Amino acid sequence: MVKANIDIPERQNRILNIVKGQHGLKNKQEALVFILEDYEKNLEPEVRPEYIKKLKRIDKQKGISFKNIDDLRKQIGAG
Repeated sequence: MVKANIDIPERQNRILNIVKGQHGLKNKQEALVFILEDYEKNLEPEVRPEYIKKLKRIDKQKGISFKNIDDLRKQIGAG
């Protein structure tokens, strides 16, 4: 666990106290961890534009159709 000594403005300190009370937490540290975990749930990973283009290009490609594994092996020339 990492220890951090931080200065919190009075308004945000009150908010931590409210969260602490609403959720029955023991201290402000637990309240802060609770808030951060809640925030983490709402994070969406950013996808680079190049990757989106690559996904779209792959999506347009047609696959190989086959009826069974033997048919697939014949089409790809494996055995």
